Amino acid sequence: MKGVATRMVRVAALVLFLCGAGMQARAEDSPSPEALAAAQDLMAVISPDMMKQLTSSIAATFWPVVEQKARAEKIDDATIGALRTEFERIQVAFVSAAIKEAPPIYARHFTVAELRELADFYRTPTGAKALHEVPQVMGELTALLVPRLQEMQRQTGEAFSKILNEHGYGK
Repeated sequence: MKGVATRMVRVAALVLFLCGAGMQARAEDSPSPEALAAAQDLMAVISPDMMKQLTSSIAATFWPVVEQKARAEKIDDATIGALRTEFERIQVAFVSAAIKEAPPIYARHFTVAELRELADFYRTPTGAKALHEVPQVMGELTALLVPRLQEMQRQTGEAFSKILNEHGYGK
């Protein structure tokens, strides 16, 4: 039964980290055409800077680990450079695909008026600064969380094992 607890911990950690509680899309919440149009306008305002910042943030968080492993494997600089180029290409494709799917999500969570207010805000100097800084802030927060995931998995594993044992599934 220990394997069951381990798999449950891994799934729970992955779900918590990647999705967040209550963040999954709901098919039954189809946005109105007006809300979708307002969300698309919002994304037109925020997408260019957001994509650049998100890809930079992902690279800054995860590339050093990849590069360190490559150097430990004695991979030469030219090959590491090629790996970095491919890594960045994949990140841009990943973020571009995610951003294309963002309007319906925004439209489900904000009213048309709120979406228009957000677009107007992001057109202001403070909004433009937020577009630049918030992804960097989130990148720094992600960098803080990643090393802590193993400890969270350990704590979750212990808690799950205790509960499973109490309910007769362990030992």
